[in-house]
Amino acid sequence: MVSVINTVDTLHEDMIHDAQMDYYGLQLATCSSDRTIRIFEVKNGTQRLLSTLQGHDGPVWQIAWSHPKYDKMLASCSYDRKVIIWKEQDGQWNKLHEYNDHDSSVNSVCWAPHELGLMLACGSSDGSVSVLKHHGDNQWEATKINNAHTGGCNAVSWAPAVVPGSLIEPPSQNQQNNFVKKFVSAGCDNLVKVWCEKDGRWEEEQKLQAHTDWVRDCAWAPSIGLPQSKIASCSQDRRVIIWTCDEATGGQWSSKTLNEFDDVVWHVSWSLTGDILAVSGGNNKVSLWKEKLDGDWSIVSDIKKGQQGSTE
Repeated sequence: MVSVINTVDTLHEDMIHDAQMDYYGLQLATCSSDRTIRIFEVKNGTQRLLSTLQGHDGPVWQIAWSHPKYDKMLASCSYDRKVIIWKEQDGQWNKLHEYNDHDSSVNSVCWAPHELGLMLACGSSDGSVSVLKHHGDNQWEATKINNAHTGGCNAVSWAPAVVPGSLIEPPSQNQQNNFVKKFVSAGCDNLVKVWCEKDGRWEEEQKLQAHTDWVRDCAWAPSIGLPQSKIASCSQDRRVIIWTCDEATGGQWSSKTLNEFDDVVWHVSWSLTGDILAVSGGNNKVSLWKEKLDGDWSIVSDIKKGQQGSTE
């Protein structure tokens, strides 16, 4: 059973497009068509506005917290074609870096696993994906994958740094070359694509085809204790598809439809253990799904309009 434990009055003056808790679950960031980002302290069922970030010239679509290993940082992307990286110091949020090399709306930002260093993937309606990498002293290197998706890229999500089943313990400092740099992207060409860095260049490793309309979101599952790589994607075709890849069988991806919904599916998000998937869509519902032992997926809870979830 899932229930709503708190409702936050964000004071935004227009539609809210994203809301993200920080690593410790103590602060909430929200972004809106009113062109602002708001940071709240969420504690004991109450919230306190800490800061309002202003720097975008259009609706802010998505925000992403960095791992606390790299201090308190937040990335945001907007219809204004900009990506802004913000940093908090002594309670004050300031603009750390601005990237404006896209030709259209930037729809998605996602930080890489902290083991890979400070890197950010950005997907844009111009069809390209950019990867920003920090080199110290606030020097950022940008690598752009042009024509990643025909018609535009809607979402990006990083793979875990460690291949499932390859290591029981995380690599030590001198084993970091064993880390894998991969991410998945979703586009208006109905495709899901897996990208891998090889010799400093980003290459398309897999093209996953099963959706029949724009793919709105994708999410690579954490690999804690799991023997397979797993990706969830959702689309305007009203379906959520689970893609799985077993490295032991040659790295081929297979697809399975989790469910066909009665409206467009906008977002998918994995639990930290990678065994529960949250799905939200145009039907104004958030549903939670869990894989059964036979490989089928069943709904374990759904929430509508801020009410307590029901178990089916």
